[in-house]
Amino acid sequence: MSQPLKLFVHATDSLSQAGVVAELRQWPEVLLVDEPEEAEVGLIVADEVDDDAIALLKSTQRNGCARVVLVTTRIDDAGLVAAVEAGVSGLLRRSEATASALVRVIQLAAAGDGSVPPDLLGRLLREVGRVQRSVLSPRGLRFTGLSEREVSVLRLVADGCDTSEIAAQLAYSERTIKNVIHDITSRLQLRNRSQAVAYALREGLI
Repeated sequence: MSQPLKLFVHATDSLSQAGVVAELRQWPEVLLVDEPEEAEVGLIVADEVDDDAIALLKSTQRNGCARVVLVTTRIDDAGLVAAVEAGVSGLLRRSEATASALVRVIQLAAAGDGSVPPDLLGRLLREVGRVQRSVLSPRGLRFTGLSEREVSVLRLVADGCDTSEIAAQLAYSERTIKNVIHDITSRLQLRNRSQAVAYALREGLI
């Protein structure tokens, strides 16, 4: 039998804290611990995704628990995006948070997999699309943080083109191409062109 997952639980009210702890104590798959630095996964229970819930999520991560699951009663689109931006590993509505469902989401988080209710995932994807269309695209950016020009340069680097060939194909000066490559490697903390190409491949850009 595998070792139980060490779990830190923090609810924004004492009644929820007691109820969740009492339920999960009966499950051998998890071992409740008192401090986030002792845990593999943190479980935050809140009525809504407000500033307090986000602050609690972030403080749990800062204190050594990188993977955090959030259980909430209400979540709107802004709260959904805020939770994702804060690095939440799993989301679950309180109305759906049976003990077995909680354990499953906790296990997925520990394995590095995210878990979001299907309707929330649809809302998140719509919000991502809205941000891309209304905020990033007008500035020539993508969620990867790369512009269309930067992606074009990386594709040609991956094809084996040198600086002069890239400049000729894209109708830029060689200095501009060198600056683009330097900006990409500096911003993404990459050492060289090869690492930049590897990054682009991982992100599905080329």
